[in-house]
Amino acid sequence: MSKTIIISNRLPLKIALEDDKLRVTPSVGGLATGLKSFHKDGDSIWIGWSGLTEEEIPDHLEEEVKEKAKAEDCIAVNLTEEEVDGFYYGFSNRTIWPLFHYFMEFTEAEHASWEIYKQVNIKYAKEVLKHYEAGDRVWVHDYQLLLVPKLIRDEEPEAIIGFFNHIPFPSYEVFRTLPWRESVLEGMLGADLIGFHTYDYERHFLSSVTRILRHKVDFNEVTLPERIVKVDSFPMGIDYKKFEDAALNHFRGTEDEQSELQRRLDLHLEATPDAKLILSIDRLDYTKGIANRIRAFEYFLDKYPEFIEKVRLVMLAVPSRSNVPQYQRLKREIDELVGRINGKFSTVSWTPIWYFYRSMPFDNLIDLYTSCDVALLTPIRDGMNLVAKEYIATRTDHTGVLILSEMAGAAHEMNEALIINPNNFEQIALTLKQAIEMPKEEQIERNKTLQKRLKRYNVEKWAKDFMQALKNTEDNRRSFESIRITPKVSEKLVEDYKTSEKRILFLDYDGTLVDFVDKPEDARPDQELIDLVTQLNSQENTDVVIISGRDKETLGDWWKGTSIELISEHGAWMRQKNCEWELSENVKNEWMDAVRPVIESFVDRTPGTFLEEKNYSLAWHYRKADPELGEIRANELSNTLKGLVSNRGLSVLAGNKVLEIKSSGVNKGKASSKKLVGENYDFIFAIGDDWTDEYMFEELPRKSYTVKVGIKKTSANYYVNDTKRVREILTSFLD
Repeated sequence: MSKTIIISNRLPLKIALEDDKLRVTPSVGGLATGLKSFHKDGDSIWIGWSGLTEEEIPDHLEEEVKEKAKAEDCIAVNLTEEEVDGFYYGFSNRTIWPLFHYFMEFTEAEHASWEIYKQVNIKYAKEVLKHYEAGDRVWVHDYQLLLVPKLIRDEEPEAIIGFFNHIPFPSYEVFRTLPWRESVLEGMLGADLIGFHTYDYERHFLSSVTRILRHKVDFNEVTLPERIVKVDSFPMGIDYKKFEDAALNHFRGTEDEQSELQRRLDLHLEATPDAKLILSIDRLDYTKGIANRIRAFEYFLDKYPEFIEKVRLVMLAVPSRSNVPQYQRLKREIDELVGRINGKFSTVSWTPIWYFYRSMPFDNLIDLYTSCDVALLTPIRDGMNLVAKEYIATRTDHTGVLILSEMAGAAHEMNEALIINPNNFEQIALTLKQAIEMPKEEQIERNKTLQKRLKRYNVEKWAKDFMQALKNTEDNRRSFESIRITPKVSEKLVEDYKTSEKRILFLDYDGTLVDFVDKPEDARPDQELIDLVTQLNSQENTDVVIISGRDKETLGDWWKGTSIELISEHGAWMRQKNCEWELSENVKNEWMDAVRPVIESFVDRTPGTFLEEKNYSLAWHYRKADPELGEIRANELSNTLKGLVSNRGLSVLAGNKVLEIKSSGVNKGKASSKKLVGENYDFIFAIGDDWTDEYMFEELPRKSYTVKVGIKKTSANYYVNDTKRVREILTSFLD
């Protein structure tokens, strides 16, 4: 039976040596939590460093370390002090970390560290290969192991390999400065699927692949000589229930069960019930913008002195990489800033900043999350920032305000937060004032939306989405062109039209008669178009049918006052000349409740998209989304929906920047064929721009003139470039 092999720098365990005895405790963090269900519930092993160097482990405890790890389905990789120094503290955290976070002034490019980094990556890959069996899935994590995918691929070409980068990927202009840039990209491209938190990071990676390695990139697929690598974004969630339940239990606890920290917080709240607590939680890292945050808080107190003694910044800085010089300097800078600002503003009964430099147990984190009215998170660059999500999850009464840097990956999902530029002190000060004065009703409205999204797209959903994407493969097919309507073809077309005795024109609407717009409701026909279609329809022995995916209310309103025959929702509704709307097919819509949440999940993680509900269909519009991301998500959603509805009598139609799901028995092909029954049309013309029109092109008699708008894969006989050309052809029928 195949298994999943998870590889990360560290194991999801803390193995500590105390009094010549080993103590094992589970790690707390996004990755360990997110993969818990895969690791514990499924058949999987986790490979990583134990946290103890070879020099630290006594000879008589070497086997015990392995056994302790094995008991948790883990495989410990042994590293020497030199390897840890060169691999982790060296290349990983003095080269990759600052460069990928745009701190080029801190980036070192030491050849010796690079060599050790390569050696350690080889060590991890060899450990994987020892346990790899055909059919296993391999999931490699993060910037410490960028070379591992290719190292595994070189030995096991058929392996199914995924790689996820948990930090930002920089723009091409920054990444290109890395001396070993080709090796890093090639290492990552050893995977079948490469994941990032946001589309921006994905785009930067693909740009570097295109420009540095010159590989062909189609949307989110990199074409290599022997295979295709898919690249996608998967914003990491949190264990929402864990934080929500912890917050609920916190409020249920008795006074005797309260922590010392909570008692201190309560004393402050009782003494100054109208005062606000502003929370700041980060690892002590220069990427987190902590020093700027403190300076911005000082600027806020200077600008709005009325808040002195009315607010307090509760700041937790968790120690991190304390032996790296930049972090040591940062610690001194923050200590000095806190001391100076507390000295500047403190009164007899109030200090503006409570500063904690230490790790805190989980219960104390919940104390802070639930007690603070505002969370101020201002990283200068951050892959995701799960603290923002944890804070919202613990606000069980829906109050509280999140101020979040636009530079954090989480900002792409959390639009309801107050988004700021972490370098703009004026904006931060104004936003702090807005947060402090925000009415509860607005807080609740914002947080309910955030919580609904975070609860739905939690960390387990993130992991499942990635693993599902890893399982999936897609075939790339070449599109083909039909014949362009040249002047010669156009001449024959008009001649056949005018010499025919009875003709019918099937006209798609959006993308055919009118150009697409950001808002579907703005595509109302102009007077020129109404006049053109009306004149065609008034010609003797000519029937004009506008056949569209639009809902009947919109289509009917736009063409009211005309006798044009209308078919809406791809054939579900029909309005014959001078008649009322009637349902043309026996369709049902009970399925919509089951499918709606699936589409909503794509709306949640694809900014600029929205769900349109019609009478008997659901449509996901992505015209306003980032163009590349929209196409990626459309492919993903299409595959998801097809798998979901395959046995329900439903079908998925791919339109122009829209995916629509509806009854399989309803399509433009069936609707157009009905119009031909009992009629003797000797000229049939059909024109449309997307896949919903393909049913019509395929169903109509072979003698028909079928025309595609745009150069796309189609079964139509001809194509034209755009809507302007469509109107020219229709106008030529009047001459």
